[in-house]
Amino acid sequence: KGIIMHRSFKIQNLGCANCAAKMENDINKLDGVSKASISFMTQRLTLDADDTRFDDIVNECDRICKKYEPETSITR
Repeated sequence: KGIIMHRSFKIQNLGCANCAAKMENDINKLDGVSKASISFMTQRLTLDADDTRFDDIVNECDRICKKYEPETSITR
């Protein structure tokens, strides 16, 4: 098991609290994610994930967000 990295990202154009909950649920199912939370109020994703695969995991998070809201993007 790798080192867990903790980072927070701004999510641009997040328009729906229900979608944010679905995004968070899907992201938490990803392999390598120990904890993810999305705050609709602050428009932020907080992610605890495997350091060795962190960039790939963030890319996957971005893909998941776009599945629910195509206009969203995660700012790095």
